[in-house]
Amino acid sequence: MKAGQPVEAAEAGDIVEVLFDTTPFYAESGGQAGDHGTLEWSGADGTSGDAEVIDVKKHAGDLHVLSVQVTAGKLEIGTRVAQLVDADKRATTRANHSAAHLLHTALKNVLGAAVAQKGQLVDAERARFDFSHSAPVTEDELAAIEAEVNAVIRQNVPAETRLMAPADAIEAGAIALFGEKYGDEVRVLTLGRSLTSDNAPYSVELCGGTHVARTGDIGLFKVVQETGVAAGVRRIEALTGEAARLYLEGQAKVARGLARDFKIQPADVPGRVEGLQTSVKALEKQVAELKKQLALGGGSGAEAAPEEIGGIKLIARVLDGVDGKGLRGVAEDFRKQVGSGVVALIGVTDGKAAVTVAVTSDVTDRVNAADLARAAVLAMGGQGAGGKPDFAQGGAPDGSKAEDGLAAVRAALQG
Repeated sequence: MKAGQPVEAAEAGDIVEVLFDTTPFYAESGGQAGDHGTLEWSGADGTSGDAEVIDVKKHAGDLHVLSVQVTAGKLEIGTRVAQLVDADKRATTRANHSAAHLLHTALKNVLGAAVAQKGQLVDAERARFDFSHSAPVTEDELAAIEAEVNAVIRQNVPAETRLMAPADAIEAGAIALFGEKYGDEVRVLTLGRSLTSDNAPYSVELCGGTHVARTGDIGLFKVVQETGVAAGVRRIEALTGEAARLYLEGQAKVARGLARDFKIQPADVPGRVEGLQTSVKALEKQVAELKKQLALGGGSGAEAAPEEIGGIKLIARVLDGVDGKGLRGVAEDFRKQVGSGVVALIGVTDGKAAVTVAVTSDVTDRVNAADLARAAVLAMGGQGAGGKPDFAQGGAPDGSKAEDGLAAVRAALQG
């Protein structure tokens, strides 16, 4: 079987595209994923078979094309087939699609009327909604958006659909998407009642997708992620119904586990974690200071007195466990100690090397910190370093060559 070629029949294992004169399967459109389901058939001769519908797309306008994988029997042209839509996936997709409409309105209410939809993807797993906004949505704003959507869900009012001319629908307040093409007649979907105005609808949009019968069918709405996807475009991903409940239960399970480990109530976990974070930061600061004092004291017994190369004093050290950030403070203290000259430090952490070179201002006309740091980095297999004549830093992948880096600095000073 060749891809893209018509066939008379398909057997178990084959993936083919199938057309029917009519079909209950919804094709991917407007950001809503196509239906999944099964095909079943049986012939007068006792033969039978079935196939899995893995996708449905529109071709040549409104022509619904089903992508199916035959799982048993033989599917032939002219076979009478029972088309069975996966009801559970259809239901969760409907809930996610309707929730996306409510989210759109809530975003406008909380963030401002300038919010505009920039794309969406709704399927049986989640609702993903892209929208125009110049800054990340804050935690308080997300909480307000969630609360508003869930308030409309709890209204449990029927969804309403009407067929109207596009101009009449927009005049009636329906939201149309910029760039979308609409025919002579459009489907207008109304969901929920306004939370602030009597007898006013909450969400009114043009939409041809599948939706819940009542807002209460959505069950529950929970935002799980808010991110930026492009300049001025944000994305919210959300769950509904049982998926949202399971997500919240998972979060609660984590909190209960931490509470059990800490021997406190779940409500006290955030405070305990914050306290631990403060303690860790204080300990990290103490460790960094101890490493600095150890380095200034000569590390593993190396003499603190500087050597002299080409008439320039040099303090050169390899410091285990000190990263580039830690080297900066040590280099500054060593520069004060040397008075006039050069400080070259290589810190080794996790097998990698960080290089810092500091030069006192009175000798920058003779040596350049960036040149010395670059020489050390190249000697250790790195790509280079950057900085100013009096201070430069770089990195190399092989900390075992730290002494080679210091040797390169000495060679550069010798000229």
